[in-house]
Amino acid sequence: MLKQSLHDGWSVRPVSNLENVPAHCRESTPAIVPGCVHTDLLRAGKIADPYGDRVEPTLRWIGQTDWRYETSFTADEKLFAHERIDLAADGLDTVATIELNGRLIARTESMHVGYRFDVRPHLKPGRNTLAITFASAERYATAMEQRLGTLPFLNTRVPFNMIRKMACNFGWDWGPELITCGIWRGIRLEGWSEARIKSCRANLKPIKHQTYISVECELETTNGAPSDGSEWEIHVSVKEPNAPGGSAGEPIRSDYNFPAVSIFTAITGPAQWWWPAGHGEQPLYAVTVQLTGANGENLDSWSRKIGLRTIELDTTQDDIGRAFTLKVNGKPIFCKGFNWIPDDCFLDRACTPERYRTRIQQAVAANANMLRVWGGGIYETDEFYDLCDELGVLVWQDFLFACAAYPEEEPFKNLVEQEARYNVARLSHHASLAIWNGCNENVWGYHDWGWKQSGELKNRTWGLGYYFDLLPRIVKELDPSRPYWAASPWSGDYNVENGLHPNLASHGNKHVWEVWCREPASSYRQFSPRFCSEFGFQGPPTYATLAACLPADQIEANSPGLLAHQKHPAGDLYNAKRLAESFVEPENFDDWHYLLQLNQARGLQTGVEWFRSRMPVCMGTLYWQLNDCWPVNSWSAIDSDGRLKPLWFATRRFYADVLFTIQPGSEKYKSGDPMTLFAINDTDERGVSKTWITRRSFAGQVLAEQEIEIGWAARSNQSFRLDDAITTPVDPATELIAVGFPTAATWFFDADKNLAYPPAQFDAEISYEPGQTRVTITAKSLLRDMLIQIDRLDPAATISDNLITLLPGESFRFDIRSNEKLSKESLTTRPVFNCANYFGKAT
Repeated sequence: MLKQSLHDGWSVRPVSNLENVPAHCRESTPAIVPGCVHTDLLRAGKIADPYGDRVEPTLRWIGQTDWRYETSFTADEKLFAHERIDLAADGLDTVATIELNGRLIARTESMHVGYRFDVRPHLKPGRNTLAITFASAERYATAMEQRLGTLPFLNTRVPFNMIRKMACNFGWDWGPELITCGIWRGIRLEGWSEARIKSCRANLKPIKHQTYISVECELETTNGAPSDGSEWEIHVSVKEPNAPGGSAGEPIRSDYNFPAVSIFTAITGPAQWWWPAGHGEQPLYAVTVQLTGANGENLDSWSRKIGLRTIELDTTQDDIGRAFTLKVNGKPIFCKGFNWIPDDCFLDRACTPERYRTRIQQAVAANANMLRVWGGGIYETDEFYDLCDELGVLVWQDFLFACAAYPEEEPFKNLVEQEARYNVARLSHHASLAIWNGCNENVWGYHDWGWKQSGELKNRTWGLGYYFDLLPRIVKELDPSRPYWAASPWSGDYNVENGLHPNLASHGNKHVWEVWCREPASSYRQFSPRFCSEFGFQGPPTYATLAACLPADQIEANSPGLLAHQKHPAGDLYNAKRLAESFVEPENFDDWHYLLQLNQARGLQTGVEWFRSRMPVCMGTLYWQLNDCWPVNSWSAIDSDGRLKPLWFATRRFYADVLFTIQPGSEKYKSGDPMTLFAINDTDERGVSKTWITRRSFAGQVLAEQEIEIGWAARSNQSFRLDDAITTPVDPATELIAVGFPTAATWFFDADKNLAYPPAQFDAEISYEPGQTRVTITAKSLLRDMLIQIDRLDPAATISDNLITLLPGESFRFDIRSNEKLSKESLTTRPVFNCANYFGKAT
């Protein structure tokens, strides 16, 4: 096989629906492939940065216009020695008409599949012209809605449920409306003869007492005619992890059943098992499949790395309801992680290997072991899943249906089936891929969002046939070793009319959005889910990220520029209510910014620590969300410029393998309630240790103490009732409970606005090394939730930790990486330095 890349020499220009196109954008613009029209226009200086101030709505015309990408290239003359020459496009966004040398090749209607077309009859030696015209996705979706009938959808003005395109491209409650088009993945020519490997799926296959790697190949011939395969040979080699070469065993080939071929390769030595992060290593076997012709010539090859592991979803019925526990290699895994959205609105920026690696490493550094690829985005590119394999990050993969009813009529149904088959086959070899999930919130939406009650969907299809029939059939056919679940959330009951509520805590997986939207963080304790796959709290991006997208006069809490970046229609109202529950009203932007970030971190800490304290009833927490796609007040732990928000540092602590957490005996603490210390060990280590629980004054005086001996068991959750002397304060406004010294966990008896915090008093020492500043803070008073916003001094700087609480006499060192010479005064003065002490009860 011969491949010729077609990534060079492209230009883009608008070709129809030009009524709103500015004059300076009507001529051709140089284009980069892979890419999209927005980044091409931005690079050429023809549009302002869509992320800046209030630019986004001024660019709506881009998504309402048809755009033509065009290039000329010289065909490699060696291509013509092959029987067939294909144009292979891995991703076209979305409604495309493809022409080669003025001849129509094909039309496409899905962003989520790769395409391949035989162009040999139209390709010529020498120069060729390739043109791809992208019709407006907005106009297509609107026309399809008129054709198939209106179905309910949320968050956008455009019926995204009528097009197989990234739904959040049309706007969401955390993202802008920036409707893209373009060649978003690779495009090339491929010359081949006789046959090629259409797809391969490689997975573990235990047979009796032997471990095999099963390779299932689908072949295609140049003329598409059936064949018994006798003229070809398929060779499979397996390179063991860290081995210099060689094969793990001899292939055993089954009979050809054209176009499918199954081969089993025995692992000769002890199998090296792949484990999620925190449970073991991630050895990967390199599998290579070689297709050769009758004369021994190489026709095609396929090579991937796979991990050996088994995975199952335990939904056993018990006295509570039904469990929801992922087991890897037979071992129950408590899943700690995040929901994942596209990392940028423009996928040529979001999907680079470097950006993927940075973001996934940030998740692992926060002690996560799972990412949920949410159903309103994309099936990520191969590099994303390769990195998850390498780093031990389990992937919960949604099929791409979110927050809407979807038609099951043609042409939609056929597009959905193509998409599912393509991506299940493409991704099935990844060890990290843990579960296929049918949709995001659509079954719940049918039940609770008025769809069923209004009769709007009576005698209509709305997607249920996908989630309950089509998708599980495809997974069973192409990826039978991996579990499928119909929805998030879902109780496991197929009777959507009269069965169990789809968002029960006692069955299956749950979303908790009562908290933040309507209730304070303490209300997380009303729920004991079996697996909480979505919940969250809002907080703003870092100051430097705001400063990069807003003019100085718009960096205010209620400025038009900042409000334009708040996409949840009631987000500011909910944030204000949640702040008012805990804090005095902030006096300025700097206070508002700190308190919202603190409230976000505290909210998720409350939820996750409570859910972890329910283990093994609860066996997973995936909060919304790890990352952001643009500078927005949102639920993320990492903002769109890749800076770690205070929530990220809190996450690293509440997702730590060993966690102490104090939880009240009721959902809202009242003096005298029984309180419990939970000692959670998410490691395989065992041992015995002692810890001291104290009730202290804010001044540091020990008022009561209790010694607890912990016999640490592997992967355990132990509870210890605290003495009444510990849990009964004399003055709730000036006392706290502390676990250990240095402090491992704390409990405060009231909201900050009711606490008589002492003035923040501390000593600070500073030292320098090339590229690094170290600041050691020694507390002379209680210091609660210290935050050093280093990005206010140097936007490129990073800091080792944040949101640190110290009791009097305790010290903590912050390591700052920066090429700037940072002074002690600048690092320890508000607003760069801040802590909760400044926001207690007025005295």
